[in-house]
Amino acid sequence: MKNDALQPRQSPITVGSQAPDFTLKDQDRKDWSLADAVKKGDVVLCFFPLAFTAVCSTEMKCVNEEFAAWQSRGSTVVGISCDSFATLKAWADSLGLKQTLLADMHRQVCKAYGLYWADLNVSSRGTVVIAKDPSGHGKVKWVQSREPGKAMNFDEVLAAV
Repeated sequence: MKNDALQPRQSPITVGSQAPDFTLKDQDRKDWSLADAVKKGDVVLCFFPLAFTAVCSTEMKCVNEEFAAWQSRGSTVVGISCDSFATLKAWADSLGLKQTLLADMHRQVCKAYGLYWADLNVSSRGTVVIAKDPSGHGKVKWVQSREPGKAMNFDEVLAAV
């Protein structure tokens, strides 16, 4: 799925920015739209480089284990990588993940959020919390870009939602 209207950023998106809207295929090949999700509450976008790697697997398993905590705060948590939906499906099934995983195969979304790792042509590691602004659009509430080997601190992210 292409998101041709998205404009790439050279650095991570900042708090207060309008969140670039997008639609991607999830691991079940269904369309997932940020605009639809943000209507229901905060959205936590968890960008990660590659499925089936140690840190990414640990991070997404932790998201999965804390799924009830995310839901109790009315937030939706999704993982985003440049892997295919088929790879994400196999990975989710192998780890028993409940959260939605999105395939940014054209790299347009990670670039629009300034979370692109050009050396490997994949998403870098980062987390973006998006809330609905008064006009009904997504607005960046919290953002963190991390080194590839550093997983997110869940307490920090939960405090932001």
